[in-house]
Amino acid sequence: MSKIGRKPIILPKDVTVVVTNNKVKVQGPKGSLEHDLMPNIKVEVKDGIVEVKRENDKKQTMAFHGLMRAKINNMVVGVTQGFTKELELVGVGYRADLQGNVLNFTLGYSHPVKFELPKNINCTVEKQTKIVLTSIDKELLGQTAANIMKLRMPDAYKGKGIRMAGAVLKLKPGKAAAKK
Repeated sequence: MSKIGRKPIILPKDVTVVVTNNKVKVQGPKGSLEHDLMPNIKVEVKDGIVEVKRENDKKQTMAFHGLMRAKINNMVVGVTQGFTKELELVGVGYRADLQGNVLNFTLGYSHPVKFELPKNINCTVEKQTKIVLTSIDKELLGQTAANIMKLRMPDAYKGKGIRMAGAVLKLKPGKAAAKK
């Protein structure tokens, strides 16, 4: 049984949740988000509290129960506070530059790499090696950060590449010196 799914979501005073035609819409001071309801899941809004309930106890429905509650909670947090992800570029000559909604990367390839940001993602580049992504949609933010990191995954031997800020990599040892 989903312990997460049973927890009620307490709405801040500026947030409204509307459920219509298998869609949940959350509006707040930073914007609005919308998501489709999962099958066999019901959402009730009463007196500033959102409760997610399931229609049966099948394994798939129980999994969707906790997932839907977590998604609605992330939408509520997103429209009130927003989410942030920080990425670091590690490597000699690796840098990023923001022009409009396009990130231009120099990542050690023979050509510059251009990455177009989705329209709900805000980005700032600090010191050419630190990228700060912000959004109200946690799912889109995480996917965008993963797509950027995929441009140059961190190397297992030197650690060069794009990674989450503060991430610690366990580096492999290089070749051992030949013994005589």
